Amino acid sequence: MKASAIAYKPVGLALGAVSGALAGLVFKQVWKLVEGADDAPAATDEDRSWREILIAAALQGAIFAAVKAAVDRSGAVATRRVTGTWPG
Repeated sequence: MKASAIAYKPVGLALGAVSGALAGLVFKQVWKLVEGADDAPAATDEDRSWREILIAAALQGAIFAAVKAAVDRSGAVATRRVTGTWPG
């Protein structure tokens, strides 16, 4: 493993935490726009339909993946600017 990859590990972990929190905030806002409710349905909420639960889960997963990819890519670009090498 390259030294730059090892040095990037703590940065990557921190970015992972940031991306998770950011994705949660983005999803909450998108869900408010889509459904008009503050909270997305839980899978065990018997008052919600299968359709609503699966749409919420799919939307949450897509938003999480997109935010994580954007944050990870930004971190890698910033690392290359600072160190001159691409992490990983």
